Amino acid sequence: MIELNIDLGFKLIGAIGLILITKGVIEKKRINAIMFFIGGGILLEIYSLYIQDIVFIILQLIFTIVAIHQFLKLKKVLK
Repeated sequence: MIELNIDLGFKLIGAIGLILITKGVIEKKRINAIMFFIGGGILLEIYSLYIQDIVFIILQLIFTIVAIHQFLKLKKVLK
């Protein structure tokens, strides 16, 4: 029973991550979109670590690092 709840919890984390990334795609303001990408990327990274898929772990890490880089770059331009 506990394993089922843990599995469901991680699937929920992954689903929320995907929803955040989807919201980022349709977001009009670039800074908000990038923030959704970062949040979604982190949640999907947590899920990929849970399922122990090395390809997904690496690709999700790259996606999240690029989103953080874009956020920092955009924040510098807006100052």
